[in-house]
Amino acid sequence: MMKSHYLLVLLCTGYIGWAQAEIYKKVDADGHVTYSSTPTKGSKKLDLGPLTIVPSPARARNNATPPDFFKVDSDTQKNRDNLRHKILEEELSTEQKLVEEARQNLINGKENSETLKNKDGRSYRNDAKYEENIKSLQGQVTLHEKNVEALKTELHKLR
Repeated sequence: MMKSHYLLVLLCTGYIGWAQAEIYKKVDADGHVTYSSTPTKGSKKLDLGPLTIVPSPARARNNATPPDFFKVDSDTQKNRDNLRHKILEEELSTEQKLVEEARQNLINGKENSETLKNKDGRSYRNDAKYEENIKSLQGQVTLHEKNVEALKTELHKLR
């Protein structure tokens, strides 16, 4: 496999010389300059010299942590991790309660449409206000569901 890579690189570098073309410059009677890769009557071959290739700069290496850099002992880090886990668990519990509350509010909002009476005494529902209310309640449910998923993801990363 490596031999074929070397062969491919060798073949490609052999073709580089063929890719270079001769350039010809012609200035006509009106002073217009034309450059071409084919010689024409009255054109002069330009001597551009060898192509200069500049290698890319070396990548900066990531330096290791300096020896005098502040380090936290493992017990302190474990305590921090446990505290973070506990906080996330509490937030998850709170968000799950809020999801259930938001779902119940949505159900109640769908069941209790606001009815109004007009001058004739007929009842009607304000559909625009109803739809706006349902959309808002659905947005609350979605928001809390996304929060629950985000908290579960964070807890999963801690394990």
